[in-house]
Amino acid sequence: MYFQKYFEKFKTYHFEFKHLTVLFFFLLFFQIIVSLINKSSITSFLSSTKDWYQKDAIERIANLTATSLELTMESFNVNVQPSEEESSRIIQSFNIIFSQQMLQHNIEELCIFAFKGDSLYIIRDGKGLFAFLIDKKNDQTEMDRGHLSTILLYKKLQNKLSNEEQIISISDSLNNLHVFVPFVIRGEQLGAVYMKNTPNFSSFSDQLIANQNESTIIYISLILLGFISMYFISSYSVKERDEVQNKLLAEHEENLKKQFNYEKELAFTKRIYHTHHKAEKIMGFIKEDLNKLNTDNIDTINYRVTKYSNFISRVIYDMKWFDPPVQTIRGPMYNTNLNEVLKFIVENIFLRVSRISDKIKFNFVIDSELPEVHVNEFVIWELFEPLIQNAIEHGGSDNIIILIKTYYDKVTNASTVHIIDNGKGIDERLLLKNADGIENIFLENISTKSNTVKEGGYGCYIAYQIARRCGWKLNVSNNIESGATFIVSIKNN
Repeated sequence: MYFQKYFEKFKTYHFEFKHLTVLFFFLLFFQIIVSLINKSSITSFLSSTKDWYQKDAIERIANLTATSLELTMESFNVNVQPSEEESSRIIQSFNIIFSQQMLQHNIEELCIFAFKGDSLYIIRDGKGLFAFLIDKKNDQTEMDRGHLSTILLYKKLQNKLSNEEQIISISDSLNNLHVFVPFVIRGEQLGAVYMKNTPNFSSFSDQLIANQNESTIIYISLILLGFISMYFISSYSVKERDEVQNKLLAEHEENLKKQFNYEKELAFTKRIYHTHHKAEKIMGFIKEDLNKLNTDNIDTINYRVTKYSNFISRVIYDMKWFDPPVQTIRGPMYNTNLNEVLKFIVENIFLRVSRISDKIKFNFVIDSELPEVHVNEFVIWELFEPLIQNAIEHGGSDNIIILIKTYYDKVTNASTVHIIDNGKGIDERLLLKNADGIENIFLENISTKSNTVKEGGYGCYIAYQIARRCGWKLNVSNNIESGATFIVSIKNN
């Protein structure tokens, strides 16, 4: 019961045992990697040391053996037949030299390769060497198959030994070292003293690796003990801090929600204000048309008022949605003629405003082959109206000429709409692009007006967002001589 109560209290701490477990296993994993790397380094070091020691030691022993044999042979005259007692003494001296070297650690084979005439002899003991020196028969020739590989190796090195008169050491794939020492008697090289050595460092290597593994275990144990101690100390010290932090996070989360809702409502209110301003202007046109209604213009007024009313419906619909569904913007059910829409906007909206009709001139260059687009007609109104309005308000001239040009490229199946004015152009700072590649003029709350008002900086932003929802691209640039150009690029399906 006490243990369960303690465990429940233990789980309330922010820094739990699972965290320590993860840290420990990460530490163990990295320590194992370090151990393997260290073990590999030690093995490589031992291998290099072994190769150096093996070569140095065996060459010394082989050279000493060859020197001892040469000095012993120099001590008697081969041209005088020795007595039986003297022969026994010489043979015993040779055997002592052979046997003493074979007692050395890791020396597996010792013999002499010597030529007499065209025959190669293999001498393994004192009796064979004595017989070779006094021209007696020696049966240990190269036909001795037990030494065939060694004989082939010696023949391969024979010329090099004769020319250089240097000790030659060769290591094979089994880690055996073969040493050949030139064998010279009275200034004549008769052959070579051969010695085979196989070192064994396994006990030494195993001891070093075992010590390394022991050090690793002790190190990991000490680290684990340190983590456990740190766990108990930090758990008690941070418990109260975590409680305060959780309360602060909850309060911060609540504030963020309020801020998000406020900004969303502010943006939606701004959009409603913007669309309300448009609707107010169109309602004025509807009232004016109704006042002028008679039997002669009833068809024209009916067509125009119907368009106006549908646009008002769209404006009211936009007031209901912060982000309207895609199917209300574009889809196969819509087939809109861009040329007709652009002409209607100019003729029945901008040219109906009396205060600018005498200052603004509109020109059209229409491509009659421009295909219909699958976009709601009144969404297109909302896209092009602020762009044309921007050219009027910020042209900076009393005689503004606005050219609306449409073009269809049959090769790429793409359409473009250009809105070109001859005004003063756009401030270069507004043409700079942000990190997302969007010109500053298309960002929210960025205005081209010198004295920014509450609703400033929203028209071009809305136009850009609508173009994006339509799947189109909207770009802007200054003309070479004067004015600016808005380009809407349309990829037809």
